[in-house]
Amino acid sequence: MMAISNKPILISIVGPTAVGKTALAIQLAQWLETEIISADSRQFYQEMTIGTAKPSPKELALIPHHFIDSHSIKELYSAGAFGRDAEEKIAQVHQTKKTVIAVGGSGLYLKAIWEGFDDMPEVDPNIRKELNEELGAKGLNHLLDQLKEKDPQYYEEVDKQNGQRIIRALEVIRGSGKPFSYLRRAKTREMPYQHLKIGLNLEREQLFERINLRMDMMIKTGLFEEAKALYKHKNHNALQTVGYSEIFDFFDGAYDREEAIRLLKRNSRRYAKRQLTWFNKYDDIHWFEPDQVDEIKALIEKALL
Repeated sequence: MMAISNKPILISIVGPTAVGKTALAIQLAQWLETEIISADSRQFYQEMTIGTAKPSPKELALIPHHFIDSHSIKELYSAGAFGRDAEEKIAQVHQTKKTVIAVGGSGLYLKAIWEGFDDMPEVDPNIRKELNEELGAKGLNHLLDQLKEKDPQYYEEVDKQNGQRIIRALEVIRGSGKPFSYLRRAKTREMPYQHLKIGLNLEREQLFERINLRMDMMIKTGLFEEAKALYKHKNHNALQTVGYSEIFDFFDGAYDREEAIRLLKRNSRRYAKRQLTWFNKYDDIHWFEPDQVDEIKALIEKALL
């Protein structure tokens, strides 16, 4: 993408977990003197810090960040709701800045600010309650089986360890009688900004080493203790995710601590693969390695001409 109009620009930094998106986004935001929109579906939640790899307090102090610690795990915050809120915040920043930086690895949430979402139908809260009860009684695989039957297209795309997204899709399906994928893609619209999409990636061995090292650091800094404090909330949608569900199962006696750590690393690597599969669907993402900062800046400068 090169600048072809007077529209302001949204620069999106995307890629798999642990690749270095946060560090690059902060470096670019300082260079451009702008602000950052977090498009990570778990960093919204105040109660989840270590397991979501939020920017540190020092990093947050360097640049204004939005949608970090903005919600509680007790709230259901959908991609559509985020898209509306983020569009409003992006427009606000664009009043004084030519660029805004969005950063994250959550495909649906990035899609929401790239394309927008149709308004989903209002859903009876009792449907959500029923689904949460089913999750607690029968587990996530029971809900996945329903999703596979009712909406195989979305089943192929969804993060199968993210209970929040699975419940959101099923509640819409039950409430409307239509596939979630149909409603989600029924209409996209032109967004009020240009897009420059920058993807970060590494050779697989290097990426997997980073993921393993990050998990070791999370454990060292208190991931198990954080999960223990959240255990009583384990059935909340926000916590049905890689980095927490494995530890909850350990607390439930499903396996020992060593196996929990092995699964944390394995499932994080699998999540990274799913992220890359998602982003590879977009042919307008410019891919770089994290240390190619000069090349990335040159691309941005060209877009700003």
